[in-house]
Amino acid sequence: MTRERPEISHERPRWTSRTGAIATAVVVVLFLSLVTVGSSARGAQITLVVVPCVAVAVSVWAMARTRTQRTEYERRLTTWAVERATQAERLRIARDLHDLVSHGIGLITVRAATAQATGQEREELATALSDIEDVSRQTTTELRRMLTVLREPAATGDAAPLRPAESFADLPGIVAAAERTGLTVHLDCVEPARVSAGVQLATCAVAREALHNTLRHAGPTITTLTVRADGDDLLVRVEDEGPVPGWRAGTGAGHGLSVLRDRVQAVGGALTAAPCGPGFRVEARFRREMAR
Repeated sequence: MTRERPEISHERPRWTSRTGAIATAVVVVLFLSLVTVGSSARGAQITLVVVPCVAVAVSVWAMARTRTQRTEYERRLTTWAVERATQAERLRIARDLHDLVSHGIGLITVRAATAQATGQEREELATALSDIEDVSRQTTTELRRMLTVLREPAATGDAAPLRPAESFADLPGIVAAAERTGLTVHLDCVEPARVSAGVQLATCAVAREALHNTLRHAGPTITTLTVRADGDDLLVRVEDEGPVPGWRAGTGAGHGLSVLRDRVQAVGGALTAAPCGPGFRVEARFRREMAR
């Protein structure tokens, strides 16, 4: 069953006051009544009693109707705003789920493919399987945490705990996770002062997604992650030296860079991705005054 969406006009309706019109009508009715009944005392008394009563009743009705219309409009407007906010939240959750699932499953796939392609010894294969198990557990834990956050607070009486937002301090952990899959990463990070939490979160997203794409398309190659000030900009760059010989690039949904570009633009940055010699470069730039 599809819920009918309220139709909301872009302009707020105008509730015209009916007081003037009612007052005018009362005067006209009073005048006509006096003319009709003449100047007899009894007729004038009746007119002076009935007409004001009717006027008061009509005024009360008009005010009640105006208030009802206003309340209904505000209710529909509130419903519309909630639906818009819900849609925006769904898009944000879709991006987070994409990053979480794509990154975790991608690491598992690349780690397994690397172990198979390089013909590792038994001990190295055991290490690869251990890495795959660790990544699987981390991905499952993060997925459960995200689903817990989406849980209705009313169901338990308490809101689900939230994980702190990532920052520059998480970059070594992101690099370590990538290196466990066979990628060699050189981290060149000089943290600029007073960078906003949103830009730091976007920086971590760029690093994670770009390293994941490198693993998928180039295999266990050598990569450099750079985070530093560059003039008036904050520069975030992930550049690899090209695919290892014999590596067969994996395929994906093709939404990773598009979603990442939206994230970067949301905090005032710009993202570029293009081949660079034998390798590939993903670069994000944030205006430093926007990053504070």
